[in-house]
Amino acid sequence: MTKINIEKIVRDLIDTFLKAGEVSIKLRKNGLIKEIKSDNTPVTNGDLEVNQIISKEIKKITPSIPIISEETSDNKSTKNLDNFWLIDPIDGTYDYINNLEEFTINAGLILDKKPAAGLIYAPAKKRMFYSYGVGEAYEYSNGKEIKIDGSKNSNKKDDIKFVAYSNKIKPEIQKIFNELNVKEYTRMKSSLKFCVVATGEYDGYVAEPRACEWDIAAGHAILKHSGGSITDFENKEIFYGKKGFKNTSLILKRNRLI
Repeated sequence: MTKINIEKIVRDLIDTFLKAGEVSIKLRKNGLIKEIKSDNTPVTNGDLEVNQIISKEIKKITPSIPIISEETSDNKSTKNLDNFWLIDPIDGTYDYINNLEEFTINAGLILDKKPAAGLIYAPAKKRMFYSYGVGEAYEYSNGKEIKIDGSKNSNKKDDIKFVAYSNKIKPEIQKIFNELNVKEYTRMKSSLKFCVVATGEYDGYVAEPRACEWDIAAGHAILKHSGGSITDFENKEIFYGKKGFKNTSLILKRNRLI
């Protein structure tokens, strides 16, 4: 593949994400149209509209790179993908439908089966995160761009605080919590959890194999580029383009986690 300017691609997409966020909020205020997909999960007209806005711009900027989106069948049957986009137009659909704030808009660029760039926007919180290389992870909020590096946002070095998908912690996850000396955890369902670990607001996240690659690709890039780490339960690196785009187990840690 011809060498691409990843920074330019990401920065050219930021305004599109902000626009998509405005559309998602407007549609919610007007009343969402909800359907149930074949996998028994909900989808709304907001998911589909945001998917169209983001996909259209990505195709324009990187026409030669395939797009895999949660909300379309395009390219999902393609085997041996190395370079591709993973899009989750609305992650945290429950929060989106129920007028809560943690839902996010996501796109991750995969090159050689590894996360090379990520964009995540939380429209209800007005927090935009993006990255395009090691040491190049940022949050844009209130008109300011801030570089993020996972520095702990607490003076209590032994106060290890994680995010969790559920309030009910499974035994295999509790075991890892005990090994890492996790003292408390907060429930968070969307990809925002990757971002708040990347910024140092929380120290990490653990999950058994669940969900799909488009749920984590953008967050993986942002956390990795902030200096944090993401592996499976066996401390192995995570690659993309797996069969069915299914996730492995996950352990996220912020930069310099004690």
